[in-house]
Amino acid sequence: MLALQLTITGLQTGALYALTAVGFSLIFGSTRIFHFAHGATFIIAAYLFYYMNVSGYGLIAGIAAATAGAIAFGLLLNRFVYVPIQRDEGSFFTVFVASFGIGIVVQNVVGMIFGRGYVTVSTPLSFSVEIMEGLYVAPIAWISMLCAAVFFGILWGFLKYSQMGKALRALADNPELVRVFGLNPRFIAASAFTIGSILVVPAAIISGATSGLNPAMGHHVMLISLAATIVGGIGSVPGTLLAGLALGLAESLALLYVDSQWTEAVTFAILFLFIIIRPSGLLGRSAAH
Repeated sequence: MLALQLTITGLQTGALYALTAVGFSLIFGSTRIFHFAHGATFIIAAYLFYYMNVSGYGLIAGIAAATAGAIAFGLLLNRFVYVPIQRDEGSFFTVFVASFGIGIVVQNVVGMIFGRGYVTVSTPLSFSVEIMEGLYVAPIAWISMLCAAVFFGILWGFLKYSQMGKALRALADNPELVRVFGLNPRFIAASAFTIGSILVVPAAIISGATSGLNPAMGHHVMLISLAATIVGGIGSVPGTLLAGLALGLAESLALLYVDSQWTEAVTFAILFLFIIIRPSGLLGRSAAH
């Protein structure tokens, strides 16, 4: 029964990992921008939702504020940091350092406003109920998996059938070819940041109602997103989805064999194995794609 309990917990965690990781993978795969501040987007969305709830504005207002904040942060960062760096032919490392620095700034600003301890969003959906003898599951666990399924279904249809989705896939291959077809690469890149930031929101909200929030969580979110992107295959959204779910399950089931402080090490052990054995990842493709 413990294994089943941990499996359900792992699927819930994996669904949240997959949402954040796919957002990062979509941005990186489309723009080749190492958006390390993706973890900061998570923190901004989570704390906006928390603030709106503790201030009495309600669930809908909290979701709207978290979504608007995540999108605004992603777009502003792209427009005023990444685009100028790329325009001046700044290196990949320059973009990474700028993004990393902004993530640190966001972490400290949030810490100054809300404190550095853990906070949670109180909801009846977070309390576990016994669904069979010895098996306790909170309703929010099923909501996590349902959210992930719905968002990924919409994203799959968008990337496969919409003109913008096809343009996002083409942008990474050849920005000049995108211009030939009358599309603006900067607008398409902004669309990638918008979609990638939106995908963070459900994971941020649900995390606030389950494990709680801490300003330093952004780094963990980013590391998991990076690990899932590499394990799944850089540029592969389906691969990143599978990797996020797999890493969540691995972390949870590892509790059968190791203490809780070692579960994160399991994630990076899997990452190192893939780097050595299969560098292209589960569904990876060449860097040109």
